[in-house]
Amino acid sequence: MGVSFRRHQLSNGLNIIAEVDPDAHTSAAGFFVRTGARDEEAACMGVSHFLEHMMFKGTADISADELNRRFDAIGARNNAYTSNELTCFYAHVLPEHLASATDLLGRMLRPALNDADFQTERGVILEEIAMYQDNPSFVLYEETIARHFGAHPLSHRVLGTPETITAMTSPQMHEYFTRRYSADNTVAAFAGRVDFDAVCRQVESLCGGWERTGATRESAPPPLAGGRFDMHSAKVSRGYLLTLAPAPAIGDDRRYAAALAAQVLGAADNSRLHWSLIEPGIADEAQASYDAHDGFGEFTIYASGEPGRMPEITAAIERESASLADSLKREDLSRLLEKLATGIVVGGERPNDRMQRLGRLWTYLGTYRTLEEELDRVRAVTVDDVRGVLGAFPMKAVTEGRLLPQSA
Repeated sequence: MGVSFRRHQLSNGLNIIAEVDPDAHTSAAGFFVRTGARDEEAACMGVSHFLEHMMFKGTADISADELNRRFDAIGARNNAYTSNELTCFYAHVLPEHLASATDLLGRMLRPALNDADFQTERGVILEEIAMYQDNPSFVLYEETIARHFGAHPLSHRVLGTPETITAMTSPQMHEYFTRRYSADNTVAAFAGRVDFDAVCRQVESLCGGWERTGATRESAPPPLAGGRFDMHSAKVSRGYLLTLAPAPAIGDDRRYAAALAAQVLGAADNSRLHWSLIEPGIADEAQASYDAHDGFGEFTIYASGEPGRMPEITAAIERESASLADSLKREDLSRLLEKLATGIVVGGERPNDRMQRLGRLWTYLGTYRTLEEELDRVRAVTVDDVRGVLGAFPMKAVTEGRLLPQSA
């Protein structure tokens, strides 16, 4: 038997989806909540990530220690993450432990949220923010994003700021949780060896009483503030550059061509930026990437090197970006297509990767595509497709930030 897709929706709007593979040796479960930093009020910036932490602090009848012990007892590889657009809690286990993992995930999504844990975890998050402030690329990225989106909520920092985390109150967190962690804003995704009917019965028992709130999100393409700026820090001795430009949204089929365009320009090896900047020793790092989001996308170019060579690095990036469409050849795509295909197929052999792809796509678009369909779409991209997307979304920086030493 091959892989089959199953879907069921509870009466409260919670979606249960699965890629069932009877021949898989493991199972994966994930709860995806369509909420993140872009859904927060400015005064509560960081509450989504803060809530992610609080989910691990226990429920009304399971302590934090007991929750961790139960995950350990079933050998689960479990974790969570928060982005600007979604929060995910997941576990990868042997099939005989899937029911236990699902039970723990479902129950932890209705946490105790007591004030003592809130105060303790506030300190942990403030330490996390301080730790990331020692990472130059992270500091530059957060500032560039903030300037790129201006007053739009997409400028919000996932971790929040010391000011917003310090000022946040427990009632504010409770209100956000009640509004956003609703049944109709949640997807339960499964992959691997899964008894789908049993999973549906279990999720109904766990989550059937969750409320529907009609949580929504403004997904129109955001206005961009843009501009160029320099930051200076005594903590750095190298120069760092980050540029952002618009790109197709996750619901735009041009995203496949956009992904290939970014790889041709700035993959880790054998790309235009590698040969023009890394190989001749002009830059330490030079990469380009494409990220698709709800209602928008972005091309990101990142580079680092000696501060005195930053103008040379910038000029090379602008030159390679501007000439990419005209210089593109079929062999450029052929090489990358096979690499991407290999990555997709290798990921498809792991139930956890399949569950993540499945859950994220449904959370964003409410659609399902097989692995084979994804491969076909990638392999169907032509040189004209890439030129077309670069014509509509040129990789010309709308926002450009540099982080330089204090003396530069």
